[in-house]
Amino acid sequence: MYVRDAMSTVVLTIGPAHTLRQAARLMSARRVGAAVVLDGDTSGIGILTERDILNSLGAGENPDREIAQAHTTSDVVFAAPDWTLDEAAETMVHGGFRHLIVLDDREPLGIVSVRDILHCWSRATARTDAVPA
Repeated sequence: MYVRDAMSTVVLTIGPAHTLRQAARLMSARRVGAAVVLDGDTSGIGILTERDILNSLGAGENPDREIAQAHTTSDVVFAAPDWTLDEAAETMVHGGFRHLIVLDDREPLGIVSVRDILHCWSRATARTDAVPA
């Protein structure tokens, strides 16, 4: 199985000037754990996660003043749609993160999370464990 089989193709995107509160509201409404941060001025792609927001709140920062750009992960690791799920999972474990932005020719195609991978693996296991009638 491949990243393309597990990734979400409808991705929450925000701008670098969104406040953390705005980002948190959007993430909560969409029930996602990460937002892709697109910066049109720099053509940069970043990611803002629940963990980034929690770290900011835990540090006593004001979510109405802090902007996404200041908390966006700078060293983003991207996945390709033709990576295996094993490659994606290994990359996440090694890097200590739970989301990968999926790129094809520098264009974001989707996002894959640990949960997406687990769902895909569990569906595949359920199919192979099924007893034929």
